[in-house]
This record gives sequence, structure tokens and C-alpha cells, in this order.
Amino acid sequence: MPPVWIRRLVFGPVVVLLAIGLLTTLPVWLLLALVASPLVPGHLRVPRLVLLSIVYVVWDAAALVALAAMWVASGFGWKIRSPGFQRAHYVLTGKFLGVLFWVARWSLHLTVDVVGTDPDIALPGRPEIVVSRHAGPGDSFILIHALVNWFDREPRIVLKAALQWDPAVDVLLNRLPSRFITPGRAVPGAKSLEDEVGELAIGLDENDAFVIFPEGGNFTPNRRIKGIEWLRSRGMAGLARRAEKLRNLLPPKPGGLSAAIDSAPDAGVIFVAHTGLDRMVSVADMWRELPMDKQLIMRFWSVEPEDVPADEQERVAWLYDWWARIDAWIEENRPAARPLSTDWTARRRNQEPSEL
Repeated sequence: MPPVWIRRLVFGPVVVLLAIGLLTTLPVWLLLALVASPLVPGHLRVPRLVLLSIVYVVWDAAALVALAAMWVASGFGWKIRSPGFQRAHYVLTGKFLGVLFWVARWSLHLTVDVVGTDPDIALPGRPEIVVSRHAGPGDSFILIHALVNWFDREPRIVLKAALQWDPAVDVLLNRLPSRFITPGRAVPGAKSLEDEVGELAIGLDENDAFVIFPEGGNFTPNRRIKGIEWLRSRGMAGLARRAEKLRNLLPPKPGGLSAAIDSAPDAGVIFVAHTGLDRMVSVADMWRELPMDKQLIMRFWSVEPEDVPADEQERVAWLYDWWARIDAWIEENRPAARPLSTDWTARRRNQEPSEL
């Protein structure tokens, strides 16, 4: 990553200026998108993608302006990490994620269905370690949106350092309890990833949610193969055989989760599975999938603190047991493709004769 001063003095202002430029020329961009739309297959694919891109840049710029105002109000950063300003940052996070979620619902026709029993995470009163699969750029936003706006939790997040290329994410999460990590890159003399994760989990209170993605990245078939080969190269033949049975998940890395559990022994564990955005990993995937309605199905499982294994080997087997359970759930709960609700022709094709 570039140094912090470059990210603050260059990246942030560039995004704000870009947002101003896009807003002032918005009619031109939309007109060009509409003109190009008949040339590209898909129901209003180009206008929707253009509008969604512009909205995201403006959203990012607006967040940066709000964060700059909070920095000034805190005494130019003097009290930025005080409890009051930390809470204010979580409130701001909820507001901006709520807006982004609303835009996604409108532009992608996105719906989120939570199945199963209500998780303990919906009842603040004890810290929770939230363990989620990773399947695309949108799932992290939706999970944090759910934690902040649905369950009134204050998340601490372990996430990839590359996300700091987004100026708003960079500024916001470097002010809140978070850890940006680079899996697979050890710096001599620096703390291990497990140590950093363990330190972040210290001191969780009753409304905190520690969020970790044990796969370390989005699922792709190539990463799955590499993960299995890595286990074999380290002499973990048994885990490699278990990982081979996973069709929708990468082999989980237990070190970070185990460190978090050791640092917060009184915390419960919430496993999160979801399906619906699996095929929207790359820009090309988003381009292909954009014309269709999107349904995200989520499932939460709660594990009491006393049911979490204490032995390291038992804990690894326990995590792989859960990963097998989540993998099976994904296979059974893939949402069916649905035509755009605004596409009358597709709706007529998919209706029964009695409904026409």
C-alpha cells in the first residue's frame, strides 16, 4: 500500500473531485448510457452499471467529507478515538451502509432473506465472534450492514489490506478497531497475523461483534485447489481430504479464529452462511449478472462459549465440521434465477398459463 500521507492527501481529494465532476455531468453520462444500451445485451445493463458506479463514487466522497468533519470536530483528531467519537463513527457507518444497501436493493433488485432461528447476535448482552464465508465484494458490506443496523452491534473487523485502496474504507476502519492484514506475507520482526488478530479481540464488550473470514479471500476454483495443495505440502493430509469435499468454500485457516477465541473466551461464536452473490466476484461477473434480480439468503448458527473446543486440534476439526455443514447448506439453498421485475416479457415467459 502507498504511505498513509499519500492516501490521505491524494486518494481522498481525487475521489471528492471525481464525485463533483460526475454529479455535474450526470445527465451526459446517463444519456450516453441510454444511447449505448440497445447495443449491449441485457435489460438496461449499461445505464444501471453507469448509475451504480457513479452512486458509489459519490457515496465514497460523501463519507470522506463526513469523516473530515468529524476529524475537525474531535479537535483535529485529538479525541477521535474517545468512546463518544468511536460511537459516532459506528452511527455514521450504519447510516452510510443503509444508503448503500438501499441503492443495491433498487439497482440490483436485491432482497435479503434470513432463514432459520434468530441468532444470539440479535440480543446484545454478550460479545460474539462472527465467522463468515467470503464470496464476493458485496457480502462483507451486507454483513456489516446487518450487524450495525439490524442487530445494533459494534463490529471489529479483520480484512485485507488491499481494501485500503478505497479511501472511505481506509479512513473509517483505521479509526475504528480493525486489522488490515496481508495473508501469506510475513514481515521479519513484525507480529504474526495470529497475534494481531488476538490483540484485536481483547476487551470485547457486550455489544461488540468480532468479524473474521477464515478463508482469507473470495472463493474461486483455483484458490480452492491451491488451498488443498498447501495443506498437503504441510503434511496435513487429513485436512486436505476434508477440504476436497468442499464444493463452495475454501479450506479455512484456523489460526486467526483460534487466536480470537483465546483472547475472548467469554464470547459466543456465530457462523454465517449466505448464497446469492457467489457469482459476482470479478468485474466481469458483475457485468454478466447485473441484469437479473438478486436474492441473498443468509443463515446464522449460534454456538455457546462453553461449546467451543479448548484443545487446538479439536478446534481445527470443529471448524472443518462447521465448514462442511455450511458447504452443504449452500448446496441446498441456492436461490433460483428470477427475471427482472421490470421486464414484462420475461415475466410473461415465466408465468403459468393460468396467471396470464
